[in-house]
Formats: sequence, structure tokens, C-alpha cells
Amino acid sequence: MGHSKQIRILLLNEMEKLENTLFRLEQGFELQFRLGPTLQGKAVTVYTNYPFPGEAFNREKFHSLEWENPTEREDDSDKYCKLNLQQAGSFQYYFLQGNEKSGGGYIVVDPILRVGADNHVLPLDCVTLQTFLAKCMGPFDEWESRLRVAKESASKSKWLQEHPESAYNLVNSPHLKPAWVLDRALWHLSCDVAEGKYKERGVAALIENDHQMNCIRKIIWEDIFPKIHLWEFFQVDVDKAVEQFRGLLTQENRKTTKPDPKQHLKIIQDPEYRRLGCTVDMNVALATFIPHDDGPAAINECCSWFQKRLEELNSEKHQLVNYHQEQAVNCLLGNVFYERLAGHGPKLGPVTRKHPLVTRYFTFPFEEMPVSTEESMIHVPDKACFLMAHNGWVMGDDPLRNFAEPGSDVYLRRELICWGDSVKLRYGKKPEDCPYLWAHMKKYTEITATYFQGIRLDNCHSTPLHVAEYMLDAARKLQPNLYVVAELFTGSEDLDNIFVTRLGISSLIREAMSAYDSHEEGRLVYRYGGEPVGSFVQPCLRPLMPAIAHALFMDITHDNECPIVHRSAYDALPSSTIVSMACCASGSTKGYDELVPHQISVVSEERFYSKWNPAASPSSIGEVNFQSGIIAARCAINKLHQELGAKGFIQVYVDQVDEDIVAVTRHSPSIHQSVVSVSRTAFRNPKTSFYSKEVPQMCIPGKIEEVVLEARTVERNTEPYRKDANSINGMPNITVEIREHIQLNESKIVKQAGITTKGPNEYIQEIEFENLSPGSVIIFSIASKLTLAELNQVLYRCESEEQEDGGGCYNIPNWSSLKYAGLQGLMSILAEIRPKNDLGHPFCDNLRSGDWMIDYVSNRLISRSGTIAEVGKWLQAMFFYLKQIPRYLIPCYFDAILIGAYTTLLDIAWKQMSSFVQNGSTFVKHLSLGSVQMCGVGKCPSLPLLSPSLMDVPCRLNEITREKEQCCVSLAAGLPHFSSGIFRCWGRDTFIALRGLLLITGRYMEARNIILAFAGTLRHGLIPNLLGEGTYARYNCRDAVWWWLQCIQDYCKMVPNGLDILRCPVSRMYPTDDSAPLSAGTLDQPLFEVIQETMQRHMQGIQFRERNAGPQIDRNMKDEGFNITAGVDEETGFVYGGNRLNCGTWMDKMGESDRARNKGIPATPRDGSAVEIVGLSKSAVRWLLELSQKNIFPYHEVTVKRHGKVVKVSYDEWNRKIQDNFEKLFYVSEDPSDVNEKHSNLVHKRGIYKDSYGASSPWCDYQLRPNFTIAMVVAPELFTTEKAWKALEIAGKKLLGPLGMKTLDPDDMVYCGTYDNALDNDNYSLAKGFNYHQGPEWLWPVGYFLRAKLYFSKLMGPEVTSKTIFLVKNVLSRHYVHLERSPWKGLPELTNENGQYCPFSCETQAWSIAAILETLYDL
Repeated sequence: MGHSKQIRILLLNEMEKLENTLFRLEQGFELQFRLGPTLQGKAVTVYTNYPFPGEAFNREKFHSLEWENPTEREDDSDKYCKLNLQQAGSFQYYFLQGNEKSGGGYIVVDPILRVGADNHVLPLDCVTLQTFLAKCMGPFDEWESRLRVAKESASKSKWLQEHPESAYNLVNSPHLKPAWVLDRALWHLSCDVAEGKYKERGVAALIENDHQMNCIRKIIWEDIFPKIHLWEFFQVDVDKAVEQFRGLLTQENRKTTKPDPKQHLKIIQDPEYRRLGCTVDMNVALATFIPHDDGPAAINECCSWFQKRLEELNSEKHQLVNYHQEQAVNCLLGNVFYERLAGHGPKLGPVTRKHPLVTRYFTFPFEEMPVSTEESMIHVPDKACFLMAHNGWVMGDDPLRNFAEPGSDVYLRRELICWGDSVKLRYGKKPEDCPYLWAHMKKYTEITATYFQGIRLDNCHSTPLHVAEYMLDAARKLQPNLYVVAELFTGSEDLDNIFVTRLGISSLIREAMSAYDSHEEGRLVYRYGGEPVGSFVQPCLRPLMPAIAHALFMDITHDNECPIVHRSAYDALPSSTIVSMACCASGSTKGYDELVPHQISVVSEERFYSKWNPAASPSSIGEVNFQSGIIAARCAINKLHQELGAKGFIQVYVDQVDEDIVAVTRHSPSIHQSVVSVSRTAFRNPKTSFYSKEVPQMCIPGKIEEVVLEARTVERNTEPYRKDANSINGMPNITVEIREHIQLNESKIVKQAGITTKGPNEYIQEIEFENLSPGSVIIFSIASKLTLAELNQVLYRCESEEQEDGGGCYNIPNWSSLKYAGLQGLMSILAEIRPKNDLGHPFCDNLRSGDWMIDYVSNRLISRSGTIAEVGKWLQAMFFYLKQIPRYLIPCYFDAILIGAYTTLLDIAWKQMSSFVQNGSTFVKHLSLGSVQMCGVGKCPSLPLLSPSLMDVPCRLNEITREKEQCCVSLAAGLPHFSSGIFRCWGRDTFIALRGLLLITGRYMEARNIILAFAGTLRHGLIPNLLGEGTYARYNCRDAVWWWLQCIQDYCKMVPNGLDILRCPVSRMYPTDDSAPLSAGTLDQPLFEVIQETMQRHMQGIQFRERNAGPQIDRNMKDEGFNITAGVDEETGFVYGGNRLNCGTWMDKMGESDRARNKGIPATPRDGSAVEIVGLSKSAVRWLLELSQKNIFPYHEVTVKRHGKVVKVSYDEWNRKIQDNFEKLFYVSEDPSDVNEKHSNLVHKRGIYKDSYGASSPWCDYQLRPNFTIAMVVAPELFTTEKAWKALEIAGKKLLGPLGMKTLDPDDMVYCGTYDNALDNDNYSLAKGFNYHQGPEWLWPVGYFLRAKLYFSKLMGPEVTSKTIFLVKNVLSRHYVHLERSPWKGLPELTNENGQYCPFSCETQAWSIAAILETLYDL
């Protein structure tokens, strides 16, 4: 039952433009466009540039999508067109209403990343990366060129010198000339300050205080601005303009222009930006200033007014430039303050040519010259083209605006945070605008995509969008699953989305260093790090919801200030842990883990990173290893980060424990486990700031399985940090103490942990810390999943089970009660109602009439607390909305809610089972649910207590005593009759079913606990038939102990490290036959000793009378029946036992009818050596022999007393005796003169195997029953292939029914195939169900029959095998049909003749389901 295809629905609405909305999808998803309410009934066409299969992506090529209407009805409610998403990237859609565009947007499809030698998928949330500066990596050809990003270029690049048109320079961008003049003036000022020329005016080369800053401001305003006259670039030459105006006024035939009130005289900017090169529109001037006549006085007056207006306009430009200059000075001084005075800044020291007062905005690849001479170059094209603008970014600016284009004053106002080593590239609008640049960068991009799976768009907003689109399209043609990481500083999620949607960005960089305290750091984790814990389970088909960009959360980026300076060295470990616990990609920058105590400058750093040397000492310069900084801890948290992402820990909860401690929980809703990290941050230096030693107690829900990691930042005795001249070195005196995967009691950070409760079943671990010092982290693994035992309560529980807990199954008026109180009870009825659309069913009527059933479902679970209660609360929340809708709609929506919950719960169950189940067929999966159905924990534990020294025993708090008690699951024999109280657990039923229901399904721990619990009740060498919690046990069966031994053997062979169970402690309740029951832990023995005791007691011989013999324990049995015997025949090695008045095997019907005179008479005593017990004992002896030969089992023999002497019987001898005698004495030969046949007169079928040997009524030995097939499965070595096959053929012909095996040959005179336990008449063979095992068709033997057929068919040859497999599948198909149709979702105990329904049978039986599951396992 695989996951359905993920389908997302995008509703289209009229005029809804969603270009700024991010829709993220994954490859493999189906996207359906459907018509919203505003478009239904209208002619709508959807267009997209998502390519057809096999086509290359072309951003400009759109095609229409075909509408599909699955209902083929007139309305548009179900109509959709779809995209099957198989390609990563950004894709656009729009839709037309008629011929008019009505809306549109973008979708982003995530890439599929593959890594490793096996090319396995790396989910985006598993990405862990580190930023390196290539130039610090040492010599490596072309590293720098290949790792440089495409939006900027180094100012000294050779290609840029050859193609200066690729940059913004003073030829193609003359509007930058005023800014260039200012930049040069500031450079000369900087040089003068560096040379001490302004020292007398209060500005020394070393700037140390605000007074010097004020002096700089004064110097700029008094010396710099007055000299460079920046305003002239924006002004008109007044004299020149007036003379031109005068000439126009005095022209002959001058036309008089009528004034236009809408036109005003204004300055027209000179496109070449020459000083006083601006003009005005003379036509406007002539229409504005009109002389009243043509006389000289009038002309002079008019020119005077025109001159005055020009001077006013020039003054406005002067004021505007003055405003720009004020901003320029403020920005300049702000930059000086950050670089030289700020505590968190780089503190560059004295002003020098290398570290000027301010970063230069323009390149100047010429020799130094006076300012006046320099300016002449700006009008010489072959020189001005090399005066290029540097790149950078503008705080708070519109990222979609190009700050270097005309109309922007960023360079003039000094608002650019400038990168002095790169220039701003000038792409234009299309490739034709700068052909070389587009071609060059496309080639660079393609080289990058060829060598790398991912790229980083540093300061993404400074690359024009249309350019980035073009380049990424080229990259994705070569690397379809390109991982695109981007750094954006837009300050707006809407603006971020524009870049993400247009470019198909995979992850946006988010910076933890933006957090000013631990609370804010935790908030960032919650914001970017996954969905909240407890989020609703979503269906596969659901609306496409807007998303926030996937995050690459970095503890530090290469642009960030040094956290050791900004915070403290002790904070590196806790903050990196907090970041790594976010459910998103995570990253860091080289130098953080090594604790480099300064920012590694992208521009000026020239040293190399330290080399790796495992043997390096802490004080070794230029070398690092796991003892350096936090490297060891980083390795561990990176590994955990990847594991959490890979295993579906998609939900996040952040808890601010106190001002410094942040706890982050990652939860997996699929496997229901949690991991909790507790980090004590150190934003303040612990050496200089106070931190309380009192750390708050923490309460963690669930059971802590282990401490995944604990680490503390500590100091060590080494030389203090000194900045090395050649290597980028970190602080040698700080390191981490780290311990991984330890138990809670081994922790050095946790003082103690106690268990408390919030409700009857909700467990809380109270954690008290003692060494959670600043700079420490501890990470717990929490078992908070909905266990299979809890799923038993959520999904199943029949009436008697529920009554034991004080409840009951819901009763539907005018109909009946549900089969189960859990969801299966409802789903079984809905499965009948749904196909027939039977809305008149009493079930539906009950839902429409009131909320009783709805409340029952949720309240029943909420009352149980713990994880089960969470399911109840989820249902309650869903039902709140259900109750708001019209009553007539409630049944269908109730069904929809339950289907979603039910299928999710089944998935949860299967994911906790073995790979055989998880990868199995639908039949296998549904059968495996029998394990959940039958295995549960009631209000009163059914199993005896296990040894306190045994590890991993499940516990709970007793609601009454408030003390911890064991709560191991027990296995019900069948529902509803054997499900609760002392009649729930039976030794024989448990161990016949255990392999199928627990071992094959992978429930190894539960299997172990049941095996050991029964081992503790061993008495007289037997385990109980009726368990009765051990204290009310009845030891009246001979076979249960051998089934128990068979299960131990199966456990050892099937479970990883299964042999370990042999050394597990068994808490003996009855160390001697007559001892009173001892409490758990009083006397423990390893299991192998208990096994040996069993073998010895049988070889010695077992004889005892049941305790409290009489009607108080069995009202039907005759007195002799209470005498129990068992032993091993000295000659044959066969286990034997029983007498004519008791029944010690599974065919255990005791007569009950006084009227028919069968009361106290067993219908099938099967005394002597029952064939399946001989087979099971042979299997056990052979296995113990094998183990003893390998010295795994310490005993090689059993020691008994016979005739007053000690006799030793080796396992080898015992094994050989059974082997040598079995077929000789059990096979009914086809030769009438066979000397081994003592009672040839009783033979009525030949070529079969006897049901027993040595029965008190010899004719019983010769009855054809299905029990010999059990021996064939567990000990096939006893059988000759041809004889076995002939016997199986006869059994198949005579005994095989539609679902079960006839328990007696139909040719037998006492055969009767219909079981009626209520019938009481004079018929000895039938009254009170006396024929329980005399014909009715039991299901569990079918499994052994089919398994035996499969085994021996392989020995018979391929043709026989092929036919047998066909038979097996044919038989099993009938079980599948029954399982699907049964409201109990199980297989019954038995059927009547020819598969007819038997009302007295258990509706679902543990061993029936187990046997069929085992057959499928063998198949």
C-alpha cells in the first residue's frame, strides 16, 4: 500500500496576479489548475512555459494546457488542466479570459540533489555546507576564477580592460561624472589625512574620537565642496543662455509665441554632464518672457527677467546638490565610524593608502595627478571608459532598481556600501545591448554548471533579474537539478519572493548573526526551520498553499562580523547547535569552528587556512584536528542534522527555557519520535559577565532513549591566541568536551532525571542539570511515537477489552454495537455503507441525529492521555468544524475525516514493522494488522512481571497506586471470546501465534518479553496453558512448552543478535514445584538454564496433580483428569504423556453434557506421543545440539536418575533416537505386511502419518488429522520426501476446506463438521460441542499444511513446485477475500463443514492470522 501521488490544486481567480507569491513544489508532484468561483462558466485558457515532455525549456515559449473533465458534466467544478512536474526550475503560467489576460504567477520546482558513490538522494533539509574563500585555499589553478560569482567582476580583470563597455564607466554612463569628481576629491583628502596634512585642523591619521569626526565634516564642507563645485554639473551657463535668448529676441521675423500656462521653464540636464552644460528650452523661454515692444529697453528688461529665472533655477539645483552633499557627508562619516571607531567594526587603524578614509567608488588605473588635471580625463573617451563604477549594495533600497542607471543618485550621495575590488557590470536590457558581456558571462555560467551541482548568488539583488534568469536558464540546460542558493537583502518577503519565483531559487540564506539575543535566535529557528510540532496530517490531494522560501540557515556568513567579538567564543557551540536543529539546510563559514577571533576579510585576507593534521598539538600553528575549537562537536551535529532531515523530522518546536537557554525539538510525524537539543548560549562572555549556576528544571514529554550528544566549551592550558602572519589560526585555549550516544545515567550534564505524569498515561521526564554551563549543549532522543500497543487502543479493542477499562463499544440504536471501540469498528461499517451509498443506514441516521458518536470517538481517546490523547484532540479539532455544517452532510464528511486518520494510522503501524511487511503485498500488510489487533495492554497487565534487571521493559504509572508498573503487551488468543481477564492469555495459543504475529512483523522486543514472562512461570518443567498472570495458571497441557521452545529457536534465528535472549534474566515465579509465587527479581536465572530445566524434567518424567483439583478450577473434568503426566520414552526418544481423561494438546475439548453422558470425557485425549509434539521436541533437541556443539548453549546432555542411578543422555543421542524411530513408528505403510505395524487391523488409510503413537485407545493413533503437517514444518528431517508428499496429497484431498483444515477425516465414523456449543441433546458425539475437533475446519493448520507442501514440493522438482505455488496462492486468495469482507478484519478460529460460517467461533483468532502470515513469508 504505497503512498498516493502528491497532487496540488491551484485555484484560478479573475484578475488574481500572484507573481509575488511563492508556490513551491517537488518533482513527481502533479499540479492541477482549477477554476475558482469567479471564473466558472467562462472561457478560460491556461498557458505555461513548463515544457512538454522531451522538450528543452524556453522561458519565452508558452503553450496552452488541455482541460480535463473527469465527471463529464456541464459544470466546471471538477474541471482541471494539469502539469506532471519532472523538471526543476522556475516556470510561469498565465490565463486568458477570452483574449484578455486575467491573471498569472510562477511555480518553483525544487531540484533533486544526489550525492555519494551510490548517488543517493540528499533532501534539501539535509544540506550542510561550509563557505570557503578560494584564495585562502592555497595554490590551485583557476580556483578563484571558477568560484567567482557572475554579477560582478574584479576591477583588474584582463577581459574587462579589453571590453570596458561591459562596466558602468564615464563614457556609457556620463551621469556618474559628478560622483566621480567627488570620489577623487575624497581620495585626495584621504591621502592628505594619511600624510598628516590636516593634523593641525584636528584630524590625525589615527581617528579615535567624535571630535575628529566633526573636524572631518568641517573640512569637507569648507575645503572640499567649495573647490569641486558639484552643482555646476546640473546648472545652466547663465551668461551664455542669456546671450542666446537675446539673439533670438532680436531676430528679424521673430514669431510671437502664445504663452502656455502648462509649460514652465526648467533646466534640461546635459546628457554628457559637462560643467554648466545644461540648457533650457528656448521656445518655452520665448513664450514665457515676451517683450512689450521691440525696443532695446524692452529687450533688456525681458533678458533681465530671463536671467533672474535662470539664476533661481540654478539656485534650486545648488540646493539639491547641497542636499545630496549633506547625505554624502553623513554616509561617509557613518562608514568612517564603523570602520575605525565602532566596537563591532574592523577597527582599521590609521588612515593609509591601503586603508583610506573611505572606500573608492570608482577605478582610477592611471598615475596620480592633481584634481584639476584628473577632471579633464572625464571628457576624453579613450580614458574615461576606464573610469568604472565599483559594485556594492544600498541599505534599504528597492532591489529591483538598478542603482547605477540614470536617475539614481546613490553614487553621488555616497549611499553605496561599496566593494572596492569589483566593478558594476552593465548588461542593458538584452544581449544585443552588450554582446560581449552576455556571451562571456554565459560561458562562465556554463563552465560553473558543468563542474558544480550548486551555485551561490551572492548579493543576488544586485544582479538584474532578467540577466539572472538568462544565465540560470543556460546553467539548468547543463545541470537540470541545479541547487541555487541566494543571498538577498530586500528587507521584504514579497520582494524576496519576486527573486525566488523568477529565478527558481532553491534556498535563501538566513543569518543567525542577525539575532541580538538567544530568544531572537530561537525565533529564527521557528520561522525558517519547519512546520510546528503537532501540525495536521495533510492529504495527498490538497490546495497549493503559498510558501516561504526554503532557508539555508547559517550560523555565520563571510560578510558577518566575528561572533567571538560580537558575542563570545563560548557561544560558537550552542549557537551552531541551535542553527543545526532547524528543519532546513544549514551552513557555516570556514574559521567559525576553528574559533578565529576576527572577521576573515573577503577583500584583504591574504593568508591560507590551517591544514588538517590528526597529530597536531593544540598550540601548533597552521594545523587543526578534532581537538581544535568546536570541530568535533560540529561533526556530530552535522551528522545529526542530516539524519533528522533524512528520517522525516519535519516538525519544530522552540522553547525559551530562560534568557540564555534554548531548547529545540525536532519531531517526526511519520515515525513519532523526537530529538530535543538544550543549548545554553553565551552571547555575553562568561569570564566577564554573570551567569546563574541555578539552571531551571526541564520537563520533557516521553521517554528519553539516549543522550545523542553532550558537549561543553572548556578552556585548556595552552598559549593564548596570537594572530599568525601566514595561517588563519584560531584560539588554541578553547575546545569542547564531547560524548556521544550515552545513557541518561552516564551524563555529566544531567544531575538526575525523574518520571512524573500529567495524566494516566502521559509520562514526563523531569531533568535536573548540574553542568549546563554557558557554551554547553545536550541532545536527547525521545520515544514519543504512537506505539503499536497504543495503536491497538486507537484502532481496535473489542467489547470485553473495553469493559475491562471501564468503557464499551458504541451502540447504534436500532442496529447493534460496533465490533471494535477503535476506528476499525467504524471503518468496517462505513466500508459496507459507502459502496451502496446507504444513507438510510442506522449508522448514518445516528450521525445526522446528534453528536453522540462523534464525541465518543474523540473523547474515548482523549481520556487515555499521552500520545493517544493527542490523536483524540486532533479528531476533536476536526470534528469542531464538522459540527458546523448541515446535519445531512455530516455522514459523508465524518467518513472523509476518518479515512484520512485511519489510513495515516495504518501507515504508522506498518512503518514500525519489518521490511517484509513494509515491502509486502496488500494482503501481507492487512494480515500484519492482526499483530496490532491481538497485542495490547489492558488496565491490568496480563503477563507476570519480568526481572527488574532486564533492560528496555515498557513501564507506566499505575493510576491508583501512582507507582511505576510494567506494561508489556500480551497476545490475546482470539476475539471476542479470549480477549480479557484471565482468559486472555494461553501458553499454547500465544506461542503458536508468536512467530507470525510478532517475529515476522518485526516486533522483536514484545516477542522477547512474552517469551521471558512465560519462562518465569515454568513449573514441573511445563509452561501454563491458561496463564492467569502466573498466579492462577493451569499446567494441564503437554504441548505449550514445546511451542515455547520453538519460538525461542525462531527468535534466535530471525532477530538480529537473537542469541542474546539466552542470557536474558528470567524472574522465576516458582523456582520449585511447590514454592509460593515469588515477586519479580527475587530469583533470576538466565533463560538457557530454564530451557535446560525443561529438557531435564521431561527426560526425568513429569507427574503431578493439578493444584486445587476439582470443580473450582474445572467443573467438567473427572478426578483422574487432574493427574498430569509427561516424559520421554527411553527407546524412541518420543515425548509422551496424558491419560484417557484429560486432553493435553490443542485438541482439548472436554465433554460437558450430562444428558449425552459425555461430561468429563475428552473428545480427543491424544495421549501417548502426539505427532506434533514429537516434531516440536525433535526440533528443540536438534537445535540445542547445534548450539551446544558451537558452545553457545552450555549443556551437551541431560542428567536424570533412573533406578537409583544417575544417567546422562546427550542431545546427540536423544536427537538420533527420534530420527531413527519416527518414520518407522509413525508412518502407516502402504505395505500391509510391514513388521513395524502393531495394529494393522485398525488401519483404514495407508500412506499417511499417524496422529499419535501409543494412545490408550489405539484406534485414535490411526485417525487422519492435520497435525502431522506441523511436524513436517518444524522437523522436516524426520520425513522421507516421497512418503511425505503422498501423505500431504491425501490430506489435501480429504481434509482441505475452503478456509481451514478438517480436524478429522470425513471417512471417520465420528466425523461431524458442524460445531454447535449450545446444542444439548442425547447425541454423545455432538452434545455441547463435543465435536469441536472432530471435523470442523480450523484455520491455523492450513498454514502448516501449505508450508509443508511448499517445502517438500521443492524437493520433488520444479514442475511440482510450480503446481504447489499455484495451489497455495489459490487457497490464500480465499483467506484474502474473507479478511477484506470481515467486519472484524481478521481470520476466524474455525468454520463449519465446507467453509460455512460458525457462530460459536472466535471471529478473529491470533494463530489463524499468524499461520497464514507465515505461509506468505515462506512463499
